[in-house]
Amino acid sequence: MVSTVWTSKAKALRYNNICAFLALLLAVLGFARPVHGQGLKTRIDEFGTIHVTNPVTGSTARVPSSSGPSLQNVGLPASARESAYDDLIVEHARLNSVRPDLIRAVVKVESGFNPYAQSPKGAMGLMQLMPATARELGVTKPYDPEQNIRGGSMYLRQLLDRYDNNEALALAAYNAGPGAVDKYDGVPPYRETKDYVRKVGSKASLQDRSQKRTIVYRWIEIIGDSVKVRLTQDPPRSGPYEIMN
Repeated sequence: MVSTVWTSKAKALRYNNICAFLALLLAVLGFARPVHGQGLKTRIDEFGTIHVTNPVTGSTARVPSSSGPSLQNVGLPASARESAYDDLIVEHARLNSVRPDLIRAVVKVESGFNPYAQSPKGAMGLMQLMPATARELGVTKPYDPEQNIRGGSMYLRQLLDRYDNNEALALAAYNAGPGAVDKYDGVPPYRETKDYVRKVGSKASLQDRSQKRTIVYRWIEIIGDSVKVRLTQDPPRSGPYEIMN
């Protein structure tokens, strides 16, 4: 019973802290204040987004909520926000065998290190996960920095595996979808996707770690009375040959 009471008090305290933060944030943003005696109404949806409604004007503000550093870092300048997520980036880069610089560049281009970012198409959070992708990756709170970076890093790993560690192709698929990359057998000729790969690449120095097969051709060359066995990486212009590997 004592444990239950203290848990309830902790939850209430956390909720009050969030509400206090919201009141400050909304005041800074100039959100319309209700008249005396009619407080702001709040609700939290399944994605952790707080919806604050003014009962007088009917206007509503959305503030994605999450645990961890996001609420603490929302007011920081961009340079400070970038370093705030370094530990998460390094941790999930290690767990998924993805270069930290690549994850960091994706976060920079996708959201500018804003954990509350949402695109017109519905992509969410630091690494801009689409709702369906987030569900497949087990991300239940896409605006939570830890969950978002974990899911985005896992997705990058899946794409790198699919495209034999070719980072340019993995990024193109991250932006345009694997279907588009498969259709064009390379980076799709979409301006947005090409710009995206270029921007991320300028920050992360893209690598292609795929193991390309080296083909060796074995063939016989006859010069006068001399017969020589040739091993080359280019096939002979004429005559029979054998592929060694």
